[in-house]
Amino acid sequence: MLNYKGLRGVRERLLASEDTVDAQIDRLLEQNAKIIPVTGRPSQLDDELVLDYAGECGGSYFPGGTAEKQTLVLGSGAFIPGFEEQLVGRNVGDSVDVRVTFPTPYHAPELAGKKAVFHCKIHEIRVRRKYAPNDEFAREVGGCESYAAFRDSLRKALQDYMDRQADDELKQRLIDQICAGAEFEISEKQLEAALDHEMRLFEAQLGRQGLNLDQYCSFMDRTKEQLREEHLPDARRNIERQIAIDEIARLEGIEADEASVLEALDEICRENGVTIDDLRPHMDEAFQAAVERSVVNRKVLDRVLVLSEIEEVVRES
Repeated sequence: MLNYKGLRGVRERLLASEDTVDAQIDRLLEQNAKIIPVTGRPSQLDDELVLDYAGECGGSYFPGGTAEKQTLVLGSGAFIPGFEEQLVGRNVGDSVDVRVTFPTPYHAPELAGKKAVFHCKIHEIRVRRKYAPNDEFAREVGGCESYAAFRDSLRKALQDYMDRQADDELKQRLIDQICAGAEFEISEKQLEAALDHEMRLFEAQLGRQGLNLDQYCSFMDRTKEQLREEHLPDARRNIERQIAIDEIARLEGIEADEASVLEALDEICRENGVTIDDLRPHMDEAFQAAVERSVVNRKVLDRVLVLSEIEEVVRES
């Protein structure tokens, strides 16, 4: 029998301080430079160009050497040596043949040390300027009429985020408290399936960083078997949590009702910037089951929180 009623926990609630709001505004100022078109002069270092290019080597175009509406900051060193310098002093509409020699070594061995010409077309010349923290920034970046209103809106958003985070951390501590006082029978089949899931999540995380599992193993001097062993505690803990949640759902009569499932689908759409029509082709049986499980899990954790005795500790961030 699971002990999930009358648990004790502490909600550590952070208040969004002025320093926290200022720090977030500084990040937004860095991330959202104002783009200003350049007119009346040719390009110069630190300008951002929008251009097409097609690279030719040995009389033929090569893979990866062609792009349209590519952005390039002159002087950034983003392209091979000698490329950017030849685009200084150019104007919008110019067609330029940029002649370079690929360095040795080069990540594409078939091009290393060879001469090439890039046929370029300049569409735009522009500069990026950092906003000042003022009403213009509030309107164009924050979608608010004034800087004061933007700060208030940002403070509320930060506070809502920190409150959700505090609740989520508390709920995880409560479910871990439940699991610590229970015994679970976990089969090898369950454990292997959970490990497979953990490894898929890990591979997806690596993919977002531009790596694959083989590269990671090489960099970290690990085998795939060692990685699976390292993920074993997380896999076991996740199985225990899910068994506990499923049992509480049964005891409390918690189910994934239609309204809650629709709400969850709306949230998925908002987070991914898609419509329900965009999502519909992916809503197979496995997807539907995953959404329903997430709804039940959320309801169970909410119920456990209601049934617990929580002390709140408030401090400023």
